[in-house]
Amino acid sequence: MKPVSKNKLLFICKQKHIYSNTTQTQIASGLYNSAQFVVNMLNHNGVQAKLANVVDGNAVDKEVHLYKPTHVIIEALWVTPDKLKVLTKLHPHVKWIIRLHSELPFLANEGIAMEWIYQYLDCQNVFISVNSKRMDKQLTELLKRPIAYLPNYYPTYDNKKETNHKHHINIGCFGAIRPLKNQLIQAVSAINFGDNLRKSIHFHVNATRVESRGEPILKNIENLFANNPKHKLIKHEWMPHHEFVNVIKQMDIGMQVSYSETFNIVTADFVNNNIPVVVSPEIFWVADLYKADPNSVDSIQTKLEWAWFFGDWKISKFFNKTKLKIYNHNSKVAWLDLFL
Repeated sequence: MKPVSKNKLLFICKQKHIYSNTTQTQIASGLYNSAQFVVNMLNHNGVQAKLANVVDGNAVDKEVHLYKPTHVIIEALWVTPDKLKVLTKLHPHVKWIIRLHSELPFLANEGIAMEWIYQYLDCQNVFISVNSKRMDKQLTELLKRPIAYLPNYYPTYDNKKETNHKHHINIGCFGAIRPLKNQLIQAVSAINFGDNLRKSIHFHVNATRVESRGEPILKNIENLFANNPKHKLIKHEWMPHHEFVNVIKQMDIGMQVSYSETFNIVTADFVNNNIPVVVSPEIFWVADLYKADPNSVDSIQTKLEWAWFFGDWKISKFFNKTKLKIYNHNSKVAWLDLFL
């Protein structure tokens, strides 16, 4: 019989929308998917947990009132310190945790980050948490108080990779278009890789999530492929995770050679479906064989060649899948040590 915790966790995400000229569409963000994976793991291991997706900070009180949690985990920086002060007074017995999902380079793009973090600490029963051990060390030293390490969790399963395509290579470089995602140099590397193999590259991106002044990046990628007609840029809308995984299964190689990451769900999607990946050292849990210098076209191209020629080897799949499972085990231990 599994132990049952006295703790009751409520995770709260802010709804994400994609806007067009006339409509807005609610989407399941990577943050939402990440939180849902953790919630499912906790419920499976004897800790009551629920995930709520709300419009803004004004909707938090209702969710807390209905669920009556012992802990509320706010996913990322979006509830203002003033609103949090009100909420702590309305629910004085609840412990509030602000869970950061970014390293300092990405956090630097949010102008309110440092201001809000310090103001949160002035609120009673409010704590800061992170999903990265590096960020844990950095903030602990900076704030001179303990930071809760609450990492990601990704459910693994056995799945078979789709066969390689004969006349072209599908490369998936998914995720929001942002400067720190480093998509342009990855696109250049993919084209060089295809030219060397004399194969057409179908380069897949998400084109409806353009953030942090990423518009010039998308424009440059579009013009890159317009001037290299042998290769093709394929733009996908953002989609629910189960639909996205079906797209992942059609890829031959995944790319996530970004400048800043804490975990990266897209890489886990590739690894879970036995698709070889090329990443930067920021995605620490992936085998070193697949890590490239994010500033070097040659380095990225070399790793693409390694992934193409050796990615189907059982030992290659074993390395990455095993490292993901080890990460999951350690993540589960970290959460259950705090809340079970």
